[in-house]
Amino acid sequence: MSQIQEQTSKVRTSQREIDQEQRIFSFKATQLIWLALGLIEALIAMRILLKVIGANAESLFAVIIYGVTDIFLFPFAGLLGTPASGGMVLELSSLIAMLVYALLFWAIERVVWVLFYRPRGATVGVTQTKTREQSNL
Repeated sequence: MSQIQEQTSKVRTSQREIDQEQRIFSFKATQLIWLALGLIEALIAMRILLKVIGANAESLFAVIIYGVTDIFLFPFAGLLGTPASGGMVLELSSLIAMLVYALLFWAIERVVWVLFYRPRGATVGVTQTKTREQSNL
């Protein structure tokens, strides 16, 4: 009689980081905050540039930029005088708005980071072993 014996083993090791999902969430949330600030700052800067170079306010591009930025600049309307020469205008209140928004978004980003960030902890390793034995006599 012949004796056949077969043994099969599978070993699978995985590592899981504690609180990794929460760290990823806090990273993505802070990145979205900075993206929003960048877009607002870029639009306000474009408005300032268009006003300084005396761009045609009837142009579709200027109308869109002025319309969108009016939403963000209404709290600062009439804060300071607006120097003008010919068709060129320097909106000092827009510069102040950019500074205020930068400080506000920085504060929001810090609050989100403090509330949701968890420092990197120990990595947990898990090893699974499956063994299958077969013998024929």
